[in-house]
Amino acid sequence: MVFRKPPDGGWGWVIVVVSFFTQFLCYGSPLAVGVLYLEWLDVFGEGKGKTAWVGSLANGIGLLASPVCSICVSSFGARPVSIFSGFMVAGGLMMSSFAPNIYFLYISYGIVVGLGCGLLYTATVTITCHYFDKRRGLALGLISTGSSVGLFVYAALQRELIDLYGLDGCLLIVGALSLNILACGSLMRPLESSDSPPPEKTCVDKVPEQYLVYHEKEKTVEENISILEKGYIDEKCANNVLDYKQDSILNKNVLSSINVNEKDTYKKKVVEQTNFCKQLAKRKWQLYLNYWEETMVLFKNKVFSALFVAILLFDIGGFPPSLLMEDVARSANINEDDYHMPLISIIGIMTAVGKLTLGILADFKWVNTLYLYVTTLLLTGVALFAIPFAKSYLTLAMLSGVLGFLTGNWSIFPYVTTKTVGIEKLTHAYGILMFFAGLGNSLGPPIVGWFYDWTQEYDTAFYFSGFCVLLGGFLLLLAALPCWNACTNQSSKLPPNTYSYKVASSA
Repeated sequence: MVFRKPPDGGWGWVIVVVSFFTQFLCYGSPLAVGVLYLEWLDVFGEGKGKTAWVGSLANGIGLLASPVCSICVSSFGARPVSIFSGFMVAGGLMMSSFAPNIYFLYISYGIVVGLGCGLLYTATVTITCHYFDKRRGLALGLISTGSSVGLFVYAALQRELIDLYGLDGCLLIVGALSLNILACGSLMRPLESSDSPPPEKTCVDKVPEQYLVYHEKEKTVEENISILEKGYIDEKCANNVLDYKQDSILNKNVLSSINVNEKDTYKKKVVEQTNFCKQLAKRKWQLYLNYWEETMVLFKNKVFSALFVAILLFDIGGFPPSLLMEDVARSANINEDDYHMPLISIIGIMTAVGKLTLGILADFKWVNTLYLYVTTLLLTGVALFAIPFAKSYLTLAMLSGVLGFLTGNWSIFPYVTTKTVGIEKLTHAYGILMFFAGLGNSLGPPIVGWFYDWTQEYDTAFYFSGFCVLLGGFLLLLAALPCWNACTNQSSKLPPNTYSYKVASSA
């Protein structure tokens, strides 16, 4: 498969539009699950901590499985994965309408819908990056707002559907809406070059015919092994051609003097393939060892280690409001006449504003992206501490807007990661950080719910959440202080693939 240079436009804008609606359709319900959370509390009568697992799994499982999602998109392409994931999201939502207990929802809504969302997120980001290079930041920023707009719309939509058709009818209708992901996925045309010249034959194509095991019988095996070991064959190409030529001359001489029967040839080729597989396994094992060595090098970077702790604590403390804010309002006995807009909708629309605003600020040369990210963490912690003092709809709405805006710091998180570890290590480091972000998303709401079950009030829970976020922010700030630059100036003595964040540099 030969890919063209990213066009930075053309059909790429269609990709941006369908990716926006894909994230809108798949993340709308999971992010606005706080509306469903209230209904599940009443229907199943379980504790808040146990019920909160449903929404936390739906939002965290996709991040936890991000390595698997990346492998699927790389192996099958964005369009097939998007279509398959559309069935997963729609099917999971529809199955949830028939849930007999909370444990069924863990599977149908938490795992099935969550994994489908993770696959769709990876597919939309990947296909967008294929079509854009110079405008990649703009394109990714536009599609990322799809989830925030989905949160804003689905919060009000699901509440209205519940009033009209009940909880089961709401999930069936939302699941049916998610089938539109199939139409969006069908438009994700891969960026291929149809008029490009065919690639040169590899070394395997130049091998004498007698070295192809079983000829036509084993053609499939040879093709599969050629695909699996493509990188290895490219590195050893020149040596293998010479070896094959020498072996070919020797084999012709042997065949001219000795008549080897078909059974002996079969055994000989099996031995050759066994040795080949052993070499393949050995090389793959070496790749795994290199991966763990590079991981250890990353954690030697003090800023990366602090960033890993900060993102984990931020998601433990910062994610629960988007799930539990509606229940906080109900616990505060707020009059329904004063309830002009769902608090989750306010969080959603302000998250979209925050993503765009913080992303624009990060592009200014005089703005230090790491300090900007630390500021959002510290302000989020302060806002979480203020939630227990909010006793009216107006104050809760203001805090929801502030928290939503600050949650938009996800748009600058890749900037921070790049400046911390370098562009060469970005993929590796970002995968690790997203795994722990998913872990925080999965653990945060149940922990807050358990605090309520123990104390019968949310005050202690949000004090805990605010403490977690503030702790992560202070640790990251401490690791990035300029006083550490004297130590980082000795980076020439460190291994060449060890990176340190220079606080004086700007993004």
